[in-house]
Formats: sequence, C-alpha cells, structure tokens
Amino acid sequence: MFDFALTGELLGLDFVQTALLAAAVLGLVAGVLGPLVVMRRMSFAVHGTAELAFTGAAGALLLGVGVELGGLAGAVIAALLIGILGGRESERDSVIGVILAFGLGMGVLLLSFYEGRSANKFGILVGQIITIDSTNLNLLVGASVVVLVVLAVIYRPLLFATVDPAVATARGVPVRLLSLIFAVLVGISSALGVQIVGALLVVSLMVTPAAAAARVTASPWKATVLSIVFAEIAALGGIILSLAPGKPVSAFVTTISFVIYLVCRLIAWLRGRSSRVRVEPTATPQPALR
Repeated sequence: MFDFALTGELLGLDFVQTALLAAAVLGLVAGVLGPLVVMRRMSFAVHGTAELAFTGAAGALLLGVGVELGGLAGAVIAALLIGILGGRESERDSVIGVILAFGLGMGVLLLSFYEGRSANKFGILVGQIITIDSTNLNLLVGASVVVLVVLAVIYRPLLFATVDPAVATARGVPVRLLSLIFAVLVGISSALGVQIVGALLVVSLMVTPAAAAARVTASPWKATVLSIVFAEIAALGGIILSLAPGKPVSAFVTTISFVIYLVCRLIAWLRGRSSRVRVEPTATPQPALR
C-alpha cells in the first residue's frame, strides 16, 4: 500500500507540490484558530459551518463556478447565522444543529441535480487534492492572510472574552461583536479545508490538533504552537501518505490527528499519575491506644 519510490516520484509533480503548499497554509490557520475554538467550546460550530460550506460548494459545482468560492460563501453565511441566532450559550447547540441539518440536506439536494463526474461530488465530502491549482492556492493564501491579520488585531480582547466573558463585558470589551467576528474567521477557515479534507472531516484539522495540545499544556501560547505543529504534521503527512495508494487524503489526515490526540492524552495521564505519586503523603504510624 505504501510505495516509497512511487511516493517520491509523485512528490515531484506540480499539483502535489501545490497541494502541499495549500495544506501547509491550512495547517497554520487551523493551528492558530484551534485553541480558541476549543476554549470557546465551538467544536460543534466548526462542523456546522463546514456543512454549509458543503452546500455552497455543491451549489457552485452545479452552477459551474469555483467550488472554493461557493464553499467560502456558504461557510461565512453559516458563521453569521450561528453568531446572530446563537448569541445565548444555552441556545447555541440547538441553533448549530438546525443549521447543520439544513446545510447537509440542501447540499445533498444540489448534488442530486449535478450530472457531471461523480468524483467531483465525492471530492467535496472527503477532499480532492488534484483539484487544487494556482488559482485555488492564491485564494487560500489571500483568505488565510486576512484571517490571521484580523485575529492578530482582536486576539488579546478575544482571549480575555474567552477566559472570562463576564469580567470582559464589565470592562467594556465588545464580547458579542468579537464572537461574531471570530465565528466568521472560523467559517472562512472551515471553507478553506473543504478541498483538502472535505466538508465532513474538516474538524480533524480545526479541532483535533488543538484538543491534543490542550491535553499537554495550559498555556494559550504553548497550546497554539503545539496546535500548529500537530496540524501541519496531520495535513502534510496525510497528503504524503495518500499519494501511493491513491486513497482520499481525509482518511490519513484524520488518522494522524487521532493518533496525535491519543499520544497527548497518554502523556497527560502519565503526568497526572506521577504528580499524584509525588504528592501522596507517606503513611505515619498511629499512636497505640492506652
């Protein structure tokens, strides 16, 4: 299944190198946003926006326009709906569930009208690196730069609002506006991952690396660095491993992400066990009763 000689030959192809560059950019964006997604408990929101990215991509495929543009439009609309309708934390999950179901249903309907190659339909769901060209790469890089610049501007107040929203509100931080902006950034990033890992499994890059990093460190900065490293390993490693067998990239990306997560959980468990052993008081003999 893994032919290293064939993999080396395929790595020299232009479309593979373009896909690797796109994966590296996506890994950076996902790694930066991921810790905030985990801290803000928005993992389900990523899945919801990805479903409307799928709907937008399916509509674009049907109309014969760029799939990446359709996915981007769908994800941004989903993010705005989640930010506006799910303002209250108690309502957020139900709002995301409604949007997710609607997006998936509409996407399936739109794909049913498409009479072109079935591989194009399958690629929207699980990724298809051969569709990534220089135009897609330019859009990916441009959108990623916008996401990172906006995040850099709002990062400190956003982190404050994430850690303690009540105090942040009392200090005059626009918590609601920051939440809406962040939701849009997550939506854009989710759409960028559709062509690489597909709409169904974009969570594997947006959430899993950050969740793994959160297991081994409590520092937001360290978690961000680890999240970027883990996301890059999963994205680039997934593409490289998928070349020789010719199987969907998403299967390898999700597997690598999951293995990293399990290793980080094991490290956290070993640390906790050693800490308990160190702090456990030594037993002292009880005085005899007279």
